[in-house]
Amino acid sequence: MLARIMCLIIVVLEARGLFLSIGDRRWKVFAFYTQLSNIATAISAVFVLAFGETPFTILLRYLSSCMLLMTFFVTSCILVPMGGDPKLLLFSGNGLYHHLIIPIVSIGSYLLVERHIQSPTAILLPTALTFLYGMIMLWVNYKDIFDGPYPFFRVKHQSVAATVLWMTALTGAIGLLSFVIYRISP
Repeated sequence: MLARIMCLIIVVLEARGLFLSIGDRRWKVFAFYTQLSNIATAISAVFVLAFGETPFTILLRYLSSCMLLMTFFVTSCILVPMGGDPKLLLFSGNGLYHHLIIPIVSIGSYLLVERHIQSPTAILLPTALTFLYGMIMLWVNYKDIFDGPYPFFRVKHQSVAATVLWMTALTGAIGLLSFVIYRISP
């Protein structure tokens, strides 16, 4: 019951955050890992509300929790130190919801009140999906279909070695974060 209450809170927060995001970005919203991780979280929370904690919804909640932790990590440990405005990225607008409040509430809910994924192979899912997202974004940047949305995807503004290093580090980071969430789940 508490898991469903927390998921209802998450859905309400996601609705507010997505409303703030979509307004100015429209379909470009799908180019941002932040938005994808929050959409995955909203969907996983709706599924828990509708179907309870089934093996499938537990897997979705694990996936979205890993993606949200990656979102928080990249924002606070990479984008802000690279010169991103902390007020804009963490403390106002959709950044307040998608980079700070929802990751805290959703990950806290997953770790403290929800059932957890039992298979260690689940660690591969957020890693593989994040890697796939990264490869797609590198390709659309290379083909000049989209610019960014993050500096490490701007392949025409950095060396091949820098691109490989970024992708290796980010894939390693999501793998490590996924492992940590799996291991600290009781």
